[in-house]
Amino acid sequence: MRFVWQLLAVVAISLVGGNIVLLVESNPWLTLALGTLTAALTVLVYAWVVRRTEKRVVTEVARAGLVSQTALGTVIGFALFVMVILNIYFLEFYEIQGVGSVVGAIGFVGFMGAAAVAEEVLFRGVLYRIIEEKTGTWISLVLTSVVFALGHVPNPNATAMGIAVVAVAGGMFAAAYAAGRNLWLPIGIHFGWNFTAAGVFSTEVSGNGASSGLLEAEVSGPALISGGEFGPEASLYSLAFCLLTMLVFLWIAHRRGRLVPFRRTDRAGAEAKLPR
Repeated sequence: MRFVWQLLAVVAISLVGGNIVLLVESNPWLTLALGTLTAALTVLVYAWVVRRTEKRVVTEVARAGLVSQTALGTVIGFALFVMVILNIYFLEFYEIQGVGSVVGAIGFVGFMGAAAVAEEVLFRGVLYRIIEEKTGTWISLVLTSVVFALGHVPNPNATAMGIAVVAVAGGMFAAAYAAGRNLWLPIGIHFGWNFTAAGVFSTEVSGNGASSGLLEAEVSGPALISGGEFGPEASLYSLAFCLLTMLVFLWIAHRRGRLVPFRRTDRAGAEAKLPR
C-alpha cells in the first residue's frame, strides 16, 4: 500500500498545484511564486508520506543536498541543451532574431520548476525507487523510462523520435538518481533542460509550442536535426547527448557501488541476488 499512498499523495498535490500555475501563467510573477510554492509543497508532501509509510529518514530529499545537487543538475541540464542548440545553430537551422522577454523568462523559472519537481518526484522518487527495490536498477530504469515516455504521447505534435528521446531522457534522470541517490540531481537536470529550452532559447518544450524567453529565435530545417514541431528535444543531437549522459551516470553509479542487482527467489523461498 505504500506505493498507492505515495502515488496518490504526489499526484494530488501536483495536479492541484499544476492547474493553479496554469491558470496564472499569463502573469510571470504569480507563476514564479505559485510554481515555487507548488515545487516546495510537492517535496514536503513526498517526504511526509514516505516517512509515514516506510518509517525511515527520507534521505533522497535531505536538505544537505538541496542547493549543491540541484545547482549541479541545473548546470548539467543547461549545458546539455546549449550543446544541442549550438549544433543546430552551426547548421544554420536556429536563427536569433533579437532579444526576448526577461520577465517572461522569470515566469518560466516557476513553471518549469514545478513541472520538473512533480515529474521527478513521481517517476524517480516513487516509481523508479520502489520498482528498483524489487527488480534491480536495470529493469526499473527501462520500465520507468517507457512509462515516462508514454506519459508524453498525448502531448501536442508528439512524434516517434520525440517520444524516443523522452524515453532516453527518462533513463538519464533515473541514472542520475542512481549515481547520486538523491532526487535533487535529476530535478536540477530536468529543470535546467526545460528552462533553457523555453526560458533562454524560446523553443518548444515537448511539443507545447514556442515560448517567449530571453531570445527571439526561429528554428527550421529537417525534423531529425531541429526536432520539428515537437522542439529540439526530438533532435538527433538530443538523443545522442542524453544517451551519452545516461551512460556516464550509470558508470558513476557502478563505480560507487550504487547499482542494485536483479533479485530472484530461489527454490527454497529465500531471496537470492544474481551477479551484477
